Amino acid sequence: MKKFIVLIMVIALTVCMFAGCGNKNSDADSSSSETRTITDCLGREVEIPANVERIVPLANTPRMITYLGLTDKVVGISGFDEETLSPLQAYAYANKDKWRDLPVVGTDAMGATDYYPEQIISVKPDVILCTYTKELADEIQSKTGIPVVAVPMGTLFGKDYEEALRMLGDVCGVEDRAEEVISYINDCLDDLKTRTADVPDTDKPTILGAAATFKGSHGIEGVYSNYSVFNAIAANDVAKGISDKEGGVIVDKEQVIGWNPEYIFFDYSGLKLVKKDFEKNPNFYEQLTAVKNGNLYQYPNSTSYYSNVEIPIINSYYVASVIYPEQFSDVDFEKKASEIFKFFLNDSDYLSKLKDAGITYSKVTLNGDK
Repeated sequence: MKKFIVLIMVIALTVCMFAGCGNKNSDADSSSSETRTITDCLGREVEIPANVERIVPLANTPRMITYLGLTDKVVGISGFDEETLSPLQAYAYANKDKWRDLPVVGTDAMGATDYYPEQIISVKPDVILCTYTKELADEIQSKTGIPVVAVPMGTLFGKDYEEALRMLGDVCGVEDRAEEVISYINDCLDDLKTRTADVPDTDKPTILGAAATFKGSHGIEGVYSNYSVFNAIAANDVAKGISDKEGGVIVDKEQVIGWNPEYIFFDYSGLKLVKKDFEKNPNFYEQLTAVKNGNLYQYPNSTSYYSNVEIPIINSYYVASVIYPEQFSDVDFEKKASEIFKFFLNDSDYLSKLKDAGITYSKVTLNGDK
């Protein structure tokens, strides 16, 4: 009888051991399928996996997740065309080798937005990230059955950009990196502000940001209004306040004559249009003080598939070094640019990639190649 009882106990123990193994697997499966609910910037309650490992970033989020060090989690990309990719689209160019074989799941260019539900579904993301409207975010989620989290588009150097970075950091589990990026941006802005705070208004030359990039390239009539790059250094911007919005606007060319700025800074892409116009209308340009004195400069566009962050910060340092040489005499511009590119793109040599494409920080003339 005792032997029979022992045999029953052995069998029961064996069954319990197998049952225990089964429970562990169940716990693991349960853990991998755990979810949580967040509220995105549009007030939408979205149920997402507790651990996000696969993402599809749309609209302006591919740039943001690059800054957050999440490029390895991307399984499908939008706004990426290797054949036309320019170093001006810095986040994508820096990741071109990594993202080369990823499916293209949408496009966001020149104000046009499209997404491809079938391709998105096929790459099985845990979450879709975007900066779209509520209607479009809901539509994508409905058509794909995949949670969509919308974050703010982000105003350059604005608090809504910080909100976007924090929300993406929360969703993807990189909250510390989000705070690091926010702190770095603010440290750069504080440095620029401190250096320029004591410059008397009477010592500030008048400047204009022209050949502005917005929904394509423009000539000298495309100017920046309330330009963050200039605001960061308290520049005497002749176009400040001509529009309620921040960004590019078209003005009558005669307005540029009326402003007659002492310095003009051109977007690289638009400068080509300015030079073509100069060939046709040299008399117009020769009236400008900046042209007469040779105070014409180019820098990389701040905007390419939405606004960059790293390039505008570097642009602010460049403009400041030109118009406030004394206050920035201790700043090695190329070294500072390398530091900034390293932080945002993990590429300290990115300035060379811009130079190789002819996209330089330099003085220019309108009647030559430079």
